[in-house]
Amino acid sequence: MGKNFLIDTNVVIDFSHGIFPENSKKFVAEILNKKPTISAVTQIELLGFSVVPPQIEKFVRYASIFGINNKVIQKTIEIRKQYRIKLPDALIAATAIVNNLTLLTRNVNDFKNIDKLNIVNPHEL
Repeated sequence: MGKNFLIDTNVVIDFSHGIFPENSKKFVAEILNKKPTISAVTQIELLGFSVVPPQIEKFVRYASIFGINNKVIQKTIEIRKQYRIKLPDALIAATAIVNNLTLLTRNVNDFKNIDKLNIVNPHEL
């Protein structure tokens, strides 16, 4: 596959609900079966529901989680100033950029204009 991915919240939820087309399902499964990587924001979003499905809890325990360090904070500030996007999206984008990861997300419109951010929409494979 070659790329390293930061997996957005919506991809985890979509995969757990089985709503990907077959070729996308295989692609995402390969990424998730390796050591998946998520941002701290995605961890919070996934575990912040009043009821969290056991498969989501298991996934988060298994995933590598990129925290919010000073480099991510500085990049988030730059992104927010330039693109005026929501803070969680800016943090996710900054995490991907700082760690040289391709963002795997369905919400391409939230991120498409951000320079140096590589995006893959698994629904469009």
